[in-house]
Amino acid sequence: MAKLSEISCINKDCKYYGIKNTGNIRTRGWYGVNSDKLLLYCHTCGKRFSHSRSTAFFGLRVPDDKIVQILACTADGIGIRETGRMLNLSKDTVNRIVFKAEKHCGVVLVNLLKSLKMNDEQLDVLILFIENRKVLK
Repeated sequence: MAKLSEISCINKDCKYYGIKNTGNIRTRGWYGVNSDKLLLYCHTCGKRFSHSRSTAFFGLRVPDDKIVQILACTADGIGIRETGRMLNLSKDTVNRIVFKAEKHCGVVLVNLLKSLKMNDEQLDVLILFIENRKVLK
């Protein structure tokens, strides 16, 4: 779990929107089927939000540790059906989680690339350089 000082208010009308380490974020309790999701709120504006709001885990009913296992299995090349059998989940659940993680990674990558302030051609050259470089021993 992240420290509360690393989380900022999500309400665009709040004076502390996007500003971390102001002391305005507090815990409000737990929610979810197993009461395993942390509920936070902004002491300034009163807006409540989930701790996992901007993560790939937001809105999923599967425990976080199982999501990590699903992603580890698929990253190791284990198929969707086999991962579902190993973790006692349906293939549809595993597939939905993998697609959600893929979408989240895409958003993160786009934001990181935007921060580089390069045009498309420069990014293409950078990616080609990274893909084709040889590691010196």
